[in-house]
Amino acid sequence: MTVSRWRAVGPGLLFAGAAIGGSHLVQATRAGAGWGFHLLWAVLLILVLKYPFFEFSHRYTASTGESLLHGYRRLGGWALGLFLVVAVVSAIINAAAVTLVAASLLGSLLGLAWSLPRLAVLVLALVALILVGGRYQTLDRAMKVLISLLAALTLAGVAVAVVHGPAGAPEVSAPAIWTAGGVAFLLALMGWMPAPLDISVWSSLWTLAKCRADHRQASVADCRFDFHLGYLVTSILALAFLTLGALVMFGSGEDFAASGLAFAGQLTAMYTRTLGEWTRWIIATVAFITMFSTTLTVCDGYTRTLQGCWRLLRAGDEWENTRAAGSRGGYLTLLLGLMLAGWAIIALWLSGLKTLLDVATITAFMTAPVVGWLNFTAVRREPVPPADRPGRGLTWLAWAGLVYLLGFGVVFVVTRLGA
Repeated sequence: MTVSRWRAVGPGLLFAGAAIGGSHLVQATRAGAGWGFHLLWAVLLILVLKYPFFEFSHRYTASTGESLLHGYRRLGGWALGLFLVVAVVSAIINAAAVTLVAASLLGSLLGLAWSLPRLAVLVLALVALILVGGRYQTLDRAMKVLISLLAALTLAGVAVAVVHGPAGAPEVSAPAIWTAGGVAFLLALMGWMPAPLDISVWSSLWTLAKCRADHRQASVADCRFDFHLGYLVTSILALAFLTLGALVMFGSGEDFAASGLAFAGQLTAMYTRTLGEWTRWIIATVAFITMFSTTLTVCDGYTRTLQGCWRLLRAGDEWENTRAAGSRGGYLTLLLGLMLAGWAIIALWLSGLKTLLDVATITAFMTAPVVGWLNFTAVRREPVPPADRPGRGLTWLAWAGLVYLLGFGVVFVVTRLGA
């Protein structure tokens, strides 16, 4: 790895930290627990079909020196406004969902018999301490440590599970997937796998923040290397969590509890009962690091996104001159507002952890075609130079992804109406 490429590494690992959360720890593990390896195809397929739309974000920013939000604004104020609606809804729901899981796992890890709203306050306080203290530089350093530790511990857990072998009865067969409930779970699995498409904007904003922090503009090749490193880590760990669920939980006769605290304790207990009591701290630590890193990046990413959208819309006819980073006061105000909104949902939500996560992930899948089309359109127009635009293979893969995302969304609506 060249020095320039090593210096460019950062936004891709932040993307990995944001992605490796509910989609991996909860949904991929649920897929393995409920269907064994029978849904491996769904995970691999969505990783391939969503790839172009995340790659376009890094490509656009490295090529133009501006955020993907500017690309949306170049399509028209309506495009940026449409994305803002998606971002506001996703920000509140997703912040609540990942904080709820992180709070549940923290309570299980430390043995705290606190209520979920109280645990959520502790998680959000830790997040605020990191983000308020140093913003991008602190986030970048913290995430490199967290992702390295997470990858090492997760792969260690997989290795132990493989050596131990499947825990469930070999004669157990996977339930049908092509039912109303099965299709709903597929959307929940693929909605956040590897991440909601709207977080592609975060990578763009993080890339700009890193360029400002390093006082240099990274090349397209360096930014794509950074992205591919993060996407590779994300994909490997997605398969790792599905493998853990399949080997440790499939055929065990147990189902996930709806309560967040019960789920956290159940998850740790099921692993340790099979792999050995000595793995309790490994599993509990991996689980909490997974969700805390996601909560950290979700709060920062959505705050940057909402701030950027607001500044571009307020600039009116002068929007093209809006290049500098937003004010610290505006960032902190939006961060506090997002945290309060997410905490309010946790305090008021009565349907349980799984329901909230399914709402968040299905919403992410249903809005994915909109964000995917915006990314695809922006990267194929000015100011992206023709040499930096996606080639024929990536273009066809993007079209296939849009057709799949839109088509599967229609399948979901039809199955729900017929249920």
